[in-house]
Amino acid sequence: MNALILRVIALFEKIPHSLIAFIARFSIAAVFWKSGQTKVEGLAIDLIDGNFELGWPRLADSTIPLFQSEYHLPLLSPEIAAHLAAFAEHVFPLLILLGLATRFSALALLGMTLTIQLFVYPDAYPTHGTWAAVLLYLMATGPGKLSIDHLFARRFAK
Repeated sequence: MNALILRVIALFEKIPHSLIAFIARFSIAAVFWKSGQTKVEGLAIDLIDGNFELGWPRLADSTIPLFQSEYHLPLLSPEIAAHLAAFAEHVFPLLILLGLATRFSALALLGMTLTIQLFVYPDAYPTHGTWAAVLLYLMATGPGKLSIDHLFARRFAK
């Protein structure tokens, strides 16, 4: 029985970091992208639903009122917070998905996650803990071989 457990563990250890990192990048990018899409109009890209509207994004009419009530932050005006959130939830997920500036983009989204946890939804720690774990993994280990960061590292390491 002990030998079987050791063989299974050895199999698990062969799961490539690049596969785990790619799944982590895709998953966490989707979480933030989909949230960002609820805050804007004029740009809709949802590969799963097949919803595409290419245009210049602008804040949805409901976004600033949402930041005035439910998402109220202590240090930022609702107008600034709404614009920053919509920007961050589109730019950083895209960078993470591409594997470009992955560690820094993950850090930015970790800061956003902590802000949401502390000031907006303090009871959502199971969800935010999962996001934080994925983001910390990407910060600690990088995006893997299927990334632009990896190509740059190989190019400039020579």
